[in-house]
Amino acid sequence: MLDTTTHPTGPVIDRVAGQDWGALSDELDAHGHAPTGPLLTPDECREIAGLYEDVTRFRTTVDMARHRFGSGQYRYFTHELPVIVRELREAFYPRLLPVARDWAGRLGKPAPWPDSLTEWLAMCHAAGQDRSAQILLRYGPGDWNALHRDVFGDMVFPLQVVIGLDAPGTDFTGGEFLMTEQRARAQSRGSATTLLQGHGLIFTTRDRPVASRRGWSNAPMRHGVSTVRSGSRHTLGLVFHDAA
Repeated sequence: MLDTTTHPTGPVIDRVAGQDWGALSDELDAHGHAPTGPLLTPDECREIAGLYEDVTRFRTTVDMARHRFGSGQYRYFTHELPVIVRELREAFYPRLLPVARDWAGRLGKPAPWPDSLTEWLAMCHAAGQDRSAQILLRYGPGDWNALHRDVFGDMVFPLQVVIGLDAPGTDFTGGEFLMTEQRARAQSRGSATTLLQGHGLIFTTRDRPVASRRGWSNAPMRHGVSTVRSGSRHTLGLVFHDAA
């Protein structure tokens, strides 16, 4: 069980490195998503959530109801990311890379991701995906997010991270993080995760490998957010490919 009483200390890269990556990899293999321990302090969470009101930090705002994505609002950061957001992204990439390559190997797919996040993003930009995809989301009472995938072009990193910025049960109720997995010749499997403040959830961008009679096959997955019943819920989304 995760310890919700301690707060992380030290540089962000050390906090990410200090997670139990063996256990996280096993969880990702088994379920396509895995909760981390604490990554951010409450003060850091409030600082990031507070950025939502500074529109100069974002390249665009998306009204989910207008696009029939659900209800609520989110904003994409510009490439001038807040330092802590940039550090989180850079710290996670090399830790997730072995899982990404392993999954590609099982499925017999190319693994185009280089050791460096900078080099990978340069490849995205060369392919026409040159817009920041880092997301700050805000939900109020009645808001929700439809099941979807964050795929913005042909250049896709197979894992991403969401971090809770508010305290469930105190700042908001409802608003569980949802995932569905499409199973071959069977009904889909669903899961719901309550994001703790400062904790993350690593999850697959679009599918995960599952063992089958013929070896390995894809299990398509989607994610969303259940209806927020009260309060305000902010989350930070870390995506490791850029958008077209």
